[in-house]
Amino acid sequence: MSLTRRDFARTSALTGAGVALAGSVGALATAPNALAATETESGEALSAHGGHHHGAGYGPLLPDPDGILALPAGFRYEIITYSGRTRLESGEFTPSNHDGTATFEGRRGTTLLVNNHELAGARAQWPHPVPLTEGLVYDPAAAGGCTVVEVRRGGEVAEWVGIAGTATNCAGGSTPWGTWLTCEETEDKAGKNGFTKDHGYVFEVDPEDRRANRDPKPVKAFGRYAHEAVVIDPKRGHAYLTEDASGPNGLFYRWVPPTGFRHGRGRLRTLADDAGTLQAFKCFDSGGRFVDDLSRATRTGTVYGVDWVDVPDRDARTVSVRKQFTEGQVTRARKLEGMWWADGGVYVVSSFARQESPVQHDGQVWFYDPKRRTLTLKVLLGVNPDPAVDGAFDGPDNITVSPYGGLVIAEDGEGVQHLFGATESGRTYPIARNELNIGTAEEPEYSEFTGVTFSPDGRTLFANIQTPGIMLAITGPWKRQRR
Repeated sequence: MSLTRRDFARTSALTGAGVALAGSVGALATAPNALAATETESGEALSAHGGHHHGAGYGPLLPDPDGILALPAGFRYEIITYSGRTRLESGEFTPSNHDGTATFEGRRGTTLLVNNHELAGARAQWPHPVPLTEGLVYDPAAAGGCTVVEVRRGGEVAEWVGIAGTATNCAGGSTPWGTWLTCEETEDKAGKNGFTKDHGYVFEVDPEDRRANRDPKPVKAFGRYAHEAVVIDPKRGHAYLTEDASGPNGLFYRWVPPTGFRHGRGRLRTLADDAGTLQAFKCFDSGGRFVDDLSRATRTGTVYGVDWVDVPDRDARTVSVRKQFTEGQVTRARKLEGMWWADGGVYVVSSFARQESPVQHDGQVWFYDPKRRTLTLKVLLGVNPDPAVDGAFDGPDNITVSPYGGLVIAEDGEGVQHLFGATESGRTYPIARNELNIGTAEEPEYSEFTGVTFSPDGRTLFANIQTPGIMLAITGPWKRQRR
């Protein structure tokens, strides 16, 4: 049953437009000119874009003498994998371009991580592609895939291929039954870049059972488009998926399983290509007016009602999925990125909006409540006027909910790159800064952070520097963040 504009308008009038979500991270906002309380001080000086507020975070970031990662006092990091330096069990180098990552509790006290490698285009252009391990290859012409990393109690690390021959593996997402869904952020078909198969699908990777990963099969029921991330509603079984695309802007999707389908290890492989229903979202405001693009929201606490519209051709045989809808049929957003399931719903990132969107911004985080069928703006980053200056945050990408309260967000913006936190009341604070300059002294360049996720016990924060491809484990005096 759809939630009509009239129903949503009536509900909004009764409850107020700013719906409070109990147990959620609350309304968060950060932007230049103090849209919200921020703690973005570096080790040298306070940011010019926000005032100093005591209490949130862990203090200033201290420069790293090794030039990799600046952290607060008392924190340390370890390099887990490093493309072109560390090696897989098979002897090949760790692949490059680390992206989406999740952790799983392994046997005998180990931690397992599945790590995407976002390698696009022809395989030959990458010096360190995902090795074509026998039995684990979808398309031998593609460079991407996943590796599984095992971190043992004594600190020893092992790494092996989970899937190979996929393309542009971006954020992905973990499942309630303990597997990883890796997402191809591409629409390339067979014949392009020498590919032998169509791409733009989701694949399941089991971190524990290597045999389950043999003969990779795409989950075509989830559609073929520029997938970014995916989460599974553990109660209803719905899958939520983001699309990172423009021209026109991408969509937020929901997959409804067929009647009688039960999730579990290996079950997605059994689905028919057209199983269930793939839908795109359509938003309207409290007055019942259609919302064409999420960038229209300029205040945290904005709430939209959500309806779902069936996708005509999910495999996009002739027309890209997002182009199958005419104006007024669906709501769009630029750079729909990472997601995380928590608090009974989905946290969804829109990384930025520029001239292609109605309103410009440097990042949003939304919360979709499937029970209420509402979408609430939690985080809003105003356009950063000077990304080269340390302080303000921009370009949120991968995201996780912290066991210590609030959110931890990986930055994929311009200039300086951070891992940063956001408390329930709206304060933001730096956790780490990338100090690995892959540019020049005259024109420094710093790669984005990706794959932010805590260990199952909450003691270690894992994150990646995408280029050249470094997985890091961050430990220290974590504490509950005050509101």
